[in-house]
Amino acid sequence: MLRIGNVSGFYGDRFGAMREMLTGGPLDIVTGDYLAELTMLILGRDRLKDPDLGYARTFLHQLQDTLGLARERGVRIVANAGGLNPAGLADAVRELAGQVGVPVRVGHVEGDDLTARFPGTLTANAYLGGAGITACLGAGADVVVTGRVTDAALVTGAAAWRFGWGPEAYDELAGAVVAGHVLECGTQATGGNYAFFAEAGRDVRRPGFPLAEIHSDGTSVITKHEGTGGFVDIGTVTAQLLYETGGARYAGPDVTARLDTVRLDPDGPDRVRISGVRGEAPPPTLKTGLCRLGGWRNEVVFVLTGLDIDAKARLVREQLEDALGKQRPAEVRWELARTDHEDADTEERAAALLRLVVRDPDSDKVGRAVSGAAIELALASYPGFHVTAPPGKGTPYGVFEAAYVDAADVPHTAVLPGGERVAVPHPRRTRVLEDPGPGALPEPPGPGPTRRAPLGLVAGARSGDKGGDANIGVWARSDAAWSWLAHELTVERLRELLPETAGLTVVRHVLPNLRALNFTVAGILGEGVAAQARFDPQGKALGEWLRARHVDIPEALL
Repeated sequence: MLRIGNVSGFYGDRFGAMREMLTGGPLDIVTGDYLAELTMLILGRDRLKDPDLGYARTFLHQLQDTLGLARERGVRIVANAGGLNPAGLADAVRELAGQVGVPVRVGHVEGDDLTARFPGTLTANAYLGGAGITACLGAGADVVVTGRVTDAALVTGAAAWRFGWGPEAYDELAGAVVAGHVLECGTQATGGNYAFFAEAGRDVRRPGFPLAEIHSDGTSVITKHEGTGGFVDIGTVTAQLLYETGGARYAGPDVTARLDTVRLDPDGPDRVRISGVRGEAPPPTLKTGLCRLGGWRNEVVFVLTGLDIDAKARLVREQLEDALGKQRPAEVRWELARTDHEDADTEERAAALLRLVVRDPDSDKVGRAVSGAAIELALASYPGFHVTAPPGKGTPYGVFEAAYVDAADVPHTAVLPGGERVAVPHPRRTRVLEDPGPGALPEPPGPGPTRRAPLGLVAGARSGDKGGDANIGVWARSDAAWSWLAHELTVERLRELLPETAGLTVVRHVLPNLRALNFTVAGILGEGVAAQARFDPQGKALGEWLRARHVDIPEALL
């Protein structure tokens, strides 16, 4: 068995997690995921200021406190904190090890940086698999740092090293991919961001980080260290499995995992067993994330208090649009959030928010031209005029998009602890990704009385972003609820409940083993989180919005 614990789900996650995991119980490997799409843009801007940067510096600070502890306990560390400069981070880890007097062997993985192939981009990085990690661990590395690999590759690389899996051990690798996907977002697997967090007896104030007990056949158990906060159950694991995925085939550079074969079973308190996962050959292409600077943006939030909210909003909009005149930015977006309450007992509860977002390739058109026009209205607009914060200069925003390149054209390279550079072989067999079609639906429930109530009373949800697209995973907690949900929540019904999806391409995927539906909504996030074009730019709360909508639910389920 291989025990892998996660210590980071994003750049900025709980700093003390590495020490907590190392001291909380036995482990063989700790992994850390630091690279979201937005992070690559942040690191790209760091690299523009200093070519020696481009990696997650938090990781170094964590190691300063824990490197000796990991060495003492025989725990190896695998992290994608190398970002755009894995070689630089590897050197920095060696330097740190010398400073703290802890002898460690450091390897790193590179080859993902394809920026030179995509002129005009700030960053362009292919998502590599875990084979480079496997090579570094096999050469005795105590610490392995990578650039852009898939989040699950941190786990597949370690598991393939421990169990000697070859590149065509598809079922075993697929099982590790599923375990890795559950671990990658840290405490989202242990009660964090969980739809049913408020149920009695659940303390999620400080959930512990998750770990996976992986076996040689690819099966695993998701759990956490005893005594840590949060909880692990079928629901928390299901929620994370649906997060930022799409159809039944979950493609990666090592293997395509069939999510429609995943079986989840309770295995004791805070323990969920994952089994039955089937794998297929990976696709012939690698996803490549491209980040570029898209232009400049600015934002002003006007506070509208008390009576005549709509009229106040209309007035300030007309005034500001007139003031901008010929200097009007290329994109001007207004959103009125009616957060006000009638006959409110506090001023804040009596207030609504009118949000203005402007974007333009020219920084001047979103800077002083907008902030000045807004502030000049302070004594000449609606009664009670004020804003949440003084508007300032425009700030640059980024754009993320995905491209696909032939895997054989990407030089996946493992740099072993002794400095030897090893070319990682490309997959011998590949399989073009195909949609397996809709999964089998259960029999619909019989007729009976219904009650209008929030969908979230009988279904959980979790949503997230992939570039400009979002996914919304919805699952039922019982077979009876699944029979109803599978027939009730069609694409057409989703469009009715979430009007923002109207006019966008929405695809529904059915995952019967998980009693789940996964919807992908193309383009709802515009040009991605870095563009900040939407109130919830990563779509993290789309699922909770859906759960709050009222539908006619069979009374037998309530």
